[in-house]
Amino acid sequence: MTEDQRIGQLFLLGLANDQLGAAETNAIRTYHFGSVWFVEQSTAGADAVRRVADAVQTLATVDTTANVRFFVAANQEGGIIQSLSGPGFSTIPNALDQSTVDPLTLRVRAAQWGRELLAAGVNLNFAPVLDVVPVGTDAQNAPIGALRRGYGHDPATVSAHAIAFMKGMADAGIATTGKHFPGLGRVTGNTDFTAAVVDDVTTSDDPYLAPFRDAIAAGVPMVMVALAKYQKIDATELAVFSPTVMRVSLGFNGVVVSDDLGATVAVANIVPADRAIGFLTAGGDLIVSKTVAPANAMATAIAARASIDAAFKARVDDAALRVVRAKITFGLVRCS
Repeated sequence: MTEDQRIGQLFLLGLANDQLGAAETNAIRTYHFGSVWFVEQSTAGADAVRRVADAVQTLATVDTTANVRFFVAANQEGGIIQSLSGPGFSTIPNALDQSTVDPLTLRVRAAQWGRELLAAGVNLNFAPVLDVVPVGTDAQNAPIGALRRGYGHDPATVSAHAIAFMKGMADAGIATTGKHFPGLGRVTGNTDFTAAVVDDVTTSDDPYLAPFRDAIAAGVPMVMVALAKYQKIDATELAVFSPTVMRVSLGFNGVVVSDDLGATVAVANIVPADRAIGFLTAGGDLIVSKTVAPANAMATAIAARASIDAAFKARVDDAALRVVRAKITFGLVRCS
């Protein structure tokens, strides 16, 4: 790969209106972006999604991605967070309801939901949620509890059911992203819509981190880092820009993914260049951007910094290698 192609592998670009439009196509060809995601709540069904996914994969050429195919992702947790529905997709219960099913049964069901995604050309699911919401606090916890996105109210229950979901998806050939490290179960605001979300409870050896450690031990290929600040781990930086937070997950050799760095209120006051460089420098690998313009700006900034900073270039190459290794695992790299 050229250096620009390696940089492109560090991006998951949102598809506006769940279509491969001119802006997305131009960005992929210009900046070599290597992964995409469906950003809307769509009821168009599996055939419509497959047409878009297939069109994306045609852009995996020698010039654009060195023939490395795309991760095509969606938020398919279940309940209110099921991006893709309609013909060809089951209605997936929310995580709290999934937790009432025994893990072996849940794994079988998740495998079916995963096969539906794969048939639609989707190979990466932004799930499962590994955050633990303390009992009795669901209503106050806007990002997880209020939306019934958590698998329970204690670490053991969350681990058992989230890992069953993850393994079912893996059985179907779907990569997963455990989220939102180090946990959004104790915050009030939703980082998608609220700035300065703070957790002043979680520590670096907190029992509530167990689901993340358990998922890593069970082979989760990716972990998504939150856009909140964790006062008792790093009081100065959002988790997604904190080397201290990233080091809490030592022993994870997979892909560290950002939450959306493109169109999220939590990072609106930070210029795109600083978002990208801050995340990579902290130890992150794969940048999620819902919209094109910030992604283009971030890629430009990464290339400029890598051209003058050997240590940063090495970090970029390391991140790209982690992404490509994950793609190898899921059959997206074909050697000839």
